[in-house]
Amino acid sequence: MRLPKLFRAEAQKSEIDEEIAAHLALAAADKRDLGADAASAEQKAQREFGNPALVKDITREAWGWLWLERLQLDMNYALRQMRKSPGFAAAVIGTLAVGIAAATAMFTVVDHVLLRPLPYRHSSRLVEIKETTTRYAAAPYLDLEQWRKWSRSFSGIGYYSPGNGRSFLEGRTATESVEFYTVSANLFPVLGVRPALGRDFRDQTNSFAQSADAHNILLSDAAWREMFGGDPNVVGHSVKIDGASYIVAGVMPRGFSFPFAPENLQVWALNQLGNGDKGRTDSTPRYLVIGRLAKEANLERAQAELKILQAQIVKGYVDPEARKEYSTVWLHKYGDSLVDADTKRALEMLLAASAVLWLIACVNVTNLLLARAMVRQREIAMRGALGAGRGRIVQQFAVEGLLLSGCGAVIGLGLALLAVKLFANAIKHHLPLPVAVVPDVRVLLALLVLTVVSALVASMWPAFMAARAPIEPALKQGGMQSGSARNQNRLRNVLVVIEISLSLTLLAGCGLMLRTIYALRHVPLGFRTDHIIVANLQIPAYKFSGRNMSGNLYLPLLERTKYLPGVQAAGLLSEVPLGQTFNVELTLDGKDSELFGNRPKKVTAKLNAVSPELQKVFHFNMLAGRFFDQEDTASSLPVFVVNRALVHAYAPAEHDLRKIIGTKISHLTPNGKQAEIIGVLDDFRQAGVALDPEP
Repeated sequence: MRLPKLFRAEAQKSEIDEEIAAHLALAAADKRDLGADAASAEQKAQREFGNPALVKDITREAWGWLWLERLQLDMNYALRQMRKSPGFAAAVIGTLAVGIAAATAMFTVVDHVLLRPLPYRHSSRLVEIKETTTRYAAAPYLDLEQWRKWSRSFSGIGYYSPGNGRSFLEGRTATESVEFYTVSANLFPVLGVRPALGRDFRDQTNSFAQSADAHNILLSDAAWREMFGGDPNVVGHSVKIDGASYIVAGVMPRGFSFPFAPENLQVWALNQLGNGDKGRTDSTPRYLVIGRLAKEANLERAQAELKILQAQIVKGYVDPEARKEYSTVWLHKYGDSLVDADTKRALEMLLAASAVLWLIACVNVTNLLLARAMVRQREIAMRGALGAGRGRIVQQFAVEGLLLSGCGAVIGLGLALLAVKLFANAIKHHLPLPVAVVPDVRVLLALLVLTVVSALVASMWPAFMAARAPIEPALKQGGMQSGSARNQNRLRNVLVVIEISLSLTLLAGCGLMLRTIYALRHVPLGFRTDHIIVANLQIPAYKFSGRNMSGNLYLPLLERTKYLPGVQAAGLLSEVPLGQTFNVELTLDGKDSELFGNRPKKVTAKLNAVSPELQKVFHFNMLAGRFFDQEDTASSLPVFVVNRALVHAYAPAEHDLRKIIGTKISHLTPNGKQAEIIGVLDDFRQAGVALDPEP
């Protein structure tokens, strides 16, 4: 019965008035029947009935919709106050909008990168299993098969292997590069995901036998839509990857990717085990391993169990060094592996900074509302004198705070989305996971919480101070100098101190960050960065099978580039400085007793292949010897140019860099020839601006 009454408030008021009037009329008629005149009869009836207004309030409150009426009145009053003082309202709303925008924008980023679950069933139970080693993070098939057989902490263990570089999928209208992975038949069941179209790979009864799915593939939803227009009839049709034919067995659901990279086109094929997988040598293929923890297991228990198993497994390694190297395993949550520790720490610090900024905004607004309450002290005292209780006054302030905070939240949400959109490209290049500009339920829920908390923090304190203030001194002339006013002044001073402290904290953190950025921008890189354009080529190498790609593709392209207008120098290299190069182990043969006692020494160094023109492009500084020239060809003596860090790693006490010239290198040379060091470059940054140069 309450719901209809809720929408018939005005009608109910009229009914109460009519009932009270009828009751008074009947009571007066009874008095007149007893001999009283009309005027005295009405007076006696009203005295016996009591206060009609109080009766109306009690009746409406008993019906249960008086709170809604009061809320509407408070909302209307708050809107009138905003129209009366637009400058004050704009200051409060703008301050809250900035604080809420900063917190919401950072929470949007943190939510997508750190908090959002991955698109796999119970993704928190997925773990990566790695053999602890200085060279490999993967494991041979025989090792992971033993984990499958004897471990009780996993409900399933799958594995996968990335292809050699980028592969090329031929679609209906174009050929695009894709990420191509070979996977175990049970990998997708381990992830808890089934194809949206078609079927999954069939499980292999005999792992080393040729599978019926050997030439079948699964497409990601992105690859299916972009390359085949989302045609459901593509299942069962033949497509080509790197020139080889495959049959499309299925299409994975939208949003699914593995390894997790939602914006990339991905294709999966069934891994085929060969004779090389039957051993444990340096040439044995190694796979990346994913396991799903059983319901009763946890990460610590699985780690301890595999550690015991691995101690028995390594006995199958013939090489003593390999036994020592692969003697244990390391487990961690798959979701944690997608974001490195430095990125996590940076995001957490930025989220904390935005929270401090939000707190500063709340304290600032609290101070403004407290000053506003002091100005309205006489008004509040008048309301109290007319019968308004403390709860009623607190409710009025709370409604005003919610209205101001709600307006600030709407503007703050717009500012947050604008900030995320403006910095979308920078975020994309610096974070491992994409950040959507459109807010989702998590972001909206966080914004709602921020709105309510902002209103409570900003309005409750002034509301309680105003409600508890004595009425009589405020109504008198000079009431602003009362003890309550002095208490409010002291409170404002405390809030100012808190605000200044938070501001100084944030300012100090920003200052340190700017100092770090300034220092990093002025670190000498060791090479030129201005007026340089880098082109990253994705070449379908399978189309050049049996042909010399350097002679047929790269060198003609380089020659044409050199003659483009404005080009002073151009060259080829396998990876730009500060790019993702790789480590190799070189064996240097000592030729001088003063240098290294005629004994060979192994040095781990980063390897990069370049053309002779690169010194003109990047202006590397030569310290000794020479750089590559046109006489260094595939048929001449293999040569290396090293940096100062490699010389110091090879001979720490040697200062004459010229003595390294002519040193022989035994590994990584074509046709087994020894290579020779012909030059020494000054150190430059390869791995990162903040990292020291490596050999």
